[in-house]
Amino acid sequence: MYGIYARPWGFEVSIVRNGVRHHRLFGKASYGGAEQALLHAQDWRDHIVRSVPPQPRSARAEKPRANNSTGVTGVFHHLAPGGRVRAWMAKTYIAADEILRTDFSVAQLGDDAHALAVRERAQQLKRMTGLARIHPAEEAIRMGLSAHPAGPREPRRSKSEITRRNNTSGVSGVHFKAPDPSHPGYWLAITYTAGKGSVSKAFSVKKYGAEAAKNMAIAERANQLALKRLAAEEKERHQRGKAEAGVRATTRTRRNNG
Repeated sequence: MYGIYARPWGFEVSIVRNGVRHHRLFGKASYGGAEQALLHAQDWRDHIVRSVPPQPRSARAEKPRANNSTGVTGVFHHLAPGGRVRAWMAKTYIAADEILRTDFSVAQLGDDAHALAVRERAQQLKRMTGLARIHPAEEAIRMGLSAHPAGPREPRRSKSEITRRNNTSGVSGVHFKAPDPSHPGYWLAITYTAGKGSVSKAFSVKKYGAEAAKNMAIAERANQLALKRLAAEEKERHQRGKAEAGVRATTRTRRNNG
């Protein structure tokens, strides 16, 4: 699958574009299973393909080559015996059946031969169209022809929402606790927030019964997560507002200075 690699824990997306590696991990635990993790991985892969297209073929053709000895890509020289430059040549590979080549003799044109070859190379590049070919799947993705389904996507779970292997309740953040073997125990709902510590609430088995105490803890956990998400959304809105205000202030300053 183009740009997506299956791992024991989920899927890894890795695409190199113009020397920059675009990389992201999609864990099964974070998305509630392999199916959702793969859908999100495909969505992100498609986003990168569409928003960061390959270089134009002409731009890639201008990239300096290690074996170039003239200082200008696509410009070569013919050497006479003894090392004297006999001619300068501009050459561009347009397609399998179209290679452009023009020679400029030093004997006839003198020092202008090199400049004319450089100019001709620039003209040849104008005939090179399209994007560099990376993978056959890319064109289909850019045209919106991806094969993966367009079904619903589950949102990514935060670390606090992932059910750990040692969890005995089946619900992340809900745990059974008993201080000692003789204690009836209690169900605890606990949620951590980075930089703010934790919020927790316990429900006694003795007071509510085992099943009711567990269900109350599950409901409390859902409420804690909802409050955590609201706080995160409010923080994001606040930060976005500050950023927009900064942009407006900068625009006003430029306008006043102009």
